[in-house]
Amino acid sequence: MVIRNAFTVDVEDYYHVSAFECHVTRECWERYESRVERNTARILEMLDRHGVKGTFFVLGWIARKFPRLVREIQGCGHEIGSHSFWHRLIYKQSPAEFRTDLRDSKGALEDATGVPVRAYRAPSFSITSRSLWALEILVQEGIEVDSSIFPVHHDRYGIPDAPTTIHRRETPSGQLWEFPVSVKSIAGFNLPVSGGGYFRLFPASWTMRWLSQINERQNQPFVFYIHPWELDPDQPRVPIASRMSRFRHYVQLKSTAQKLEMLLSRFEFTSIREVVFARQGDPTASVSPDVQQNSSTLTGTPA
Repeated sequence: MVIRNAFTVDVEDYYHVSAFECHVTRECWERYESRVERNTARILEMLDRHGVKGTFFVLGWIARKFPRLVREIQGCGHEIGSHSFWHRLIYKQSPAEFRTDLRDSKGALEDATGVPVRAYRAPSFSITSRSLWALEILVQEGIEVDSSIFPVHHDRYGIPDAPTTIHRRETPSGQLWEFPVSVKSIAGFNLPVSGGGYFRLFPASWTMRWLSQINERQNQPFVFYIHPWELDPDQPRVPIASRMSRFRHYVQLKSTAQKLEMLLSRFEFTSIREVVFARQGDPTASVSPDVQQNSSTLTGTPA
């Protein structure tokens, strides 16, 4: 049986990324040339050509500014999820601020599409051990599937010991399905292999082999993610001081389109909720004992 994986797009423009927020304030976003429509259109064309449907986690700010783009994505048969409104790291917000941002993003997306938003991905995967309180708010606001937890070590995000497969997270307000960003375990170390800068940095043959192993050896689906700006090597350069941030953002942008064509030809994909709910009867997609025993930690009661 062929496993269908989740294809996801985090719809944001090149100047929205967290690494740039110290240099590009949100009050200045309107001054930058927007390229999100043309870049998203390129992804839509590629997905249509390969017969792939996926989930587009759209920034609420983009939905307010370009509602026609959101409707175009929806019209192509893709699921619409929330990527927040302002692209603020969750652990830098209070619970009240996060709830307001989530409601604003859902409102913008639902105004554009007329369909309830049930899937969420945090900006820069910023549901970490210090912001797990956000999971209960997601449940309270009608989110059914989250894909914000990255089981890796990273300076900006990550819960290294988090489960690496689809699982339920229990909160005092109900349960939430979590589809963590996919990793490859090598010598006890979780290596990010399923999108973003890692997809651009690693040779395509390595990525295809690692993702194939998730399907074939683990008998599990993976979740792949990409941003529209990653297919735009000619995007305007943002003057930032950090060499690491420049490297992460600009590395191998010219390689993205070719690698993406290869990926779409190699694997079967669908939306994230389709993948998650298809696995509900699978015992590997249930609440693991350590998750149940540590539910108070996982819900992360706000300080």
